[in-house]
Amino acid sequence: MASINLIEAFQEFKDAENIDRPTMMKVVEDVFKTLLRKKYGSDENFDVIVNAEKGDLEIIRRRMIVEDGQVEDPLAQIAYSDATRIEPDFEVGEELYQEIDLYDFGRRAILAAKQTLASRISDLKKNVLAKKYGDRTGEIISAEVYQVWKKEILLLDEEGNELILPKSEQIPQDYFKKGENIRAVVKKVDMKNNNPVIILSRTSPDFLAKLLEIEVPEIFDGLIVIKKIVRDPGERAKVAVESYDDRIDPVGACVGMKGSRIHGIVRELKNENIDVINWTSNTQLLLQRSLTPAKITSMELDNENKHASVYLKPDQVSLAIGRRGVNIKLACELTGYEIDVYRDTEDEVEEFDIDLEEFSDEIEPWVIDELKRVGCDTGRSVLALSPEELERRTDLEKETIAEVRKVLQEEFQKE
Repeated sequence: MASINLIEAFQEFKDAENIDRPTMMKVVEDVFKTLLRKKYGSDENFDVIVNAEKGDLEIIRRRMIVEDGQVEDPLAQIAYSDATRIEPDFEVGEELYQEIDLYDFGRRAILAAKQTLASRISDLKKNVLAKKYGDRTGEIISAEVYQVWKKEILLLDEEGNELILPKSEQIPQDYFKKGENIRAVVKKVDMKNNNPVIILSRTSPDFLAKLLEIEVPEIFDGLIVIKKIVRDPGERAKVAVESYDDRIDPVGACVGMKGSRIHGIVRELKNENIDVINWTSNTQLLLQRSLTPAKITSMELDNENKHASVYLKPDQVSLAIGRRGVNIKLACELTGYEIDVYRDTEDEVEEFDIDLEEFSDEIEPWVIDELKRVGCDTGRSVLALSPEELERRTDLEKETIAEVRKVLQEEFQKE
């Protein structure tokens, strides 16, 4: 019996994990039943027997022996005289089992079957891979850097499967070399040209959530719940947590003794500052906590329009806004409120200041009106905000803001 060298094809099946034996047998059977239908028009009277260990198969043809001249269906019946030529002891009414030599199908048909089989195996592997990583979406995995390109990094998992870490999903400070092991979270599985593409991420909030779950047993056990995470990757993150056990301080548990639990995560995230705060349904308190490390003096809330006006001492304003406005941006994302920051000067020793109207000969009236609209009605109140914050809160161009600040600074330097 010819095995037609199917060993390699079967070996691929055995090497592909998670492809179970019944599935393997069914695929091989389907491929050769297709071959039978092409040659004989039907596969009803044929049995395909697969021997996966040896890497070969047998095809058995079943026909009923009838009297000569009474053959009505050549596929299901055989004349007595033809049967006795195969085996003299046969009698009418018996069933004849005859092995089909695969070479009878012809070389081209056999090659086509092998190609079909290889294609089916490949499709099964793709489906298994897509399902495996589809089920692991949101989980952290470790993989080895195989190739570094400008727009993405190609990684290999422990089974040699290819994974992609796009540039957009890397922390800005990330720098990896070939052979290095890195951790990332499975973001999604895309299908391109019928091939699964596993996309990883190190910028996703899920990555930080899973790192916290690994480092903080109380989160893993469900005693502490992460309510929300917002991130500016590599710069700052805010994590709101809540405890279901009154005896557990959620912030203290996440940070650890002298920051022991959070330090490892900070290093993994390339020194990203992580603010862990207590979640609360009290909007005013949540806003106050979200602006950590700044301390708020007072605030005015417009719950209908989701807007908050926050007043702070002058030395706290820059802390609330943060470098490049990151702190206030994350606070807005965490609370869902648009937050405007103002200086609270009530408790200060009165500092020399000048009303913006006094500069009307050097600053155009519409520019003054725009600054007043966001609460900046004096020279020092404008200078207390960074150019980036002024640009964010007003409709003024960078050049206009720079010119205004220059005029004001020169005036106060004279004084």
